[in-house]
Amino acid sequence: MGNIDNKEKEFAETLKLVTRTARENKNLITSDEVREAFSSLDLDDKQFEMVFEYLKARKIGVDEEAVFSDEELTDEETNYLNSYLESLKELPTYTDGEKKAISMSAIAGDKDAQNKLIECFLPLVVDVARMYTEQGVFLEDLIGEGNFALTKGVTMLDAVGEPEEVESFLYKMMLDAMEATIENNLAEDAGEQKVLKLVQEVADKATELAQDLRRKVTVKELMDETGWDEDKIRSAIKFSGDNIEDLESGDSKKKQDE
Repeated sequence: MGNIDNKEKEFAETLKLVTRTARENKNLITSDEVREAFSSLDLDDKQFEMVFEYLKARKIGVDEEAVFSDEELTDEETNYLNSYLESLKELPTYTDGEKKAISMSAIAGDKDAQNKLIECFLPLVVDVARMYTEQGVFLEDLIGEGNFALTKGVTMLDAVGEPEEVESFLYKMMLDAMEATIENNLAEDAGEQKVLKLVQEVADKATELAQDLRRKVTVKELMDETGWDEDKIRSAIKFSGDNIEDLESGDSKKKQDE
């Protein structure tokens, strides 16, 4: 059993690593790289097909450039994206030589150069955000997180040193920021599901007991019937907005020292 758990853990960690590797390579990875990453797990063709489908669902190109379509965006996101892209057209453009000079000055701590560097890479934030759509976070929020990471990143370039490394450094900061936002959103969703489950469980038991007694039930009666502690029931009442129909919630909470 432990060996199976270890295999599952290794699979999950490898999948996460492969996904991140593709993201860092502008959303592209080869099938050979994927197979090499999973080589110790001896996956069969069907399992590899599942891995490739997983990557495709996350808009990662395997052996070919990923294709983005506006069809997966909501109308609100599409309108926001079009308006935002239009605003980016007003930004100044810089040649590669100018970008290199700006990067060198930004590394040295020049504030004006850092601001120009933000202008250079704002369009890249949009490209990164497009990789993460349909993962539970609105495009506008993804771009906002990416822009914040970019603004912070240009002040940290003393850790980079070489102008050729600036784009990669800022790009990874954008990835980190958007991935953290998605993970936090998933955690919040999981927490909400847990709360909803608790409220539903308490409400169902209250209804069941109320039908037997032919009246609303008290917290104490529900405790006696179910063996639940008072905090569990009170939490459900709180999260429901004191709106569990068959439960009288007015009786005062027991003092902790009783």
